[in-house]
Amino acid sequence: MMATNHTVLKGRFKSLLFLMVLMVLVACSSRRKTVSTTTAARTAVAMSNLKSKPLYRFINDWTGVKYRLGGLDKRGIDCSGFAFLLQKNIYGNDLPRRSSDQATVIRTKSIGQLKEGDLIFFSFGGGAVDHVGIYLNNNYFVHASTTRGVVVDDLSLPAYQRAMVKAGSIKN
Repeated sequence: MMATNHTVLKGRFKSLLFLMVLMVLVACSSRRKTVSTTTAARTAVAMSNLKSKPLYRFINDWTGVKYRLGGLDKRGIDCSGFAFLLQKNIYGNDLPRRSSDQATVIRTKSIGQLKEGDLIFFSFGGGAVDHVGIYLNNNYFVHASTTRGVVVDDLSLPAYQRAMVKAGSIKN
């Protein structure tokens, strides 16, 4: 009789443990979907508010292309290469190839003055400019992320706010 009670308790413990693990997994899974759904919805709104249809098509065509340092094609692209191609193909602007050099050819603006197509420069290394993105609207920008490839991101995220060093339009 004692062995049977022990077996029953052991079975109940395993069932309880299984349910607890399942609840944690479900909670994490649903939370992740909520965050990504919200982000996707905000990104879609930013994209739908673009004034330039060629810019919309360009971003859609490049979204998801992986990051590759020095890359300049669909096999991989870096941030300055993406800015270089976007400015040339959409606006007919010639930019230097490196983000630090690109930062020298802009007329500085505050965030509130930015217009679609303006450039935003960051320093994630704590010194010189080492990253560039292109402003879209409503605090959203597109860039070639080192970890996620070409993506639209929220400029108001703390990591971007801390690293942003300069923004503006290309001097003509």
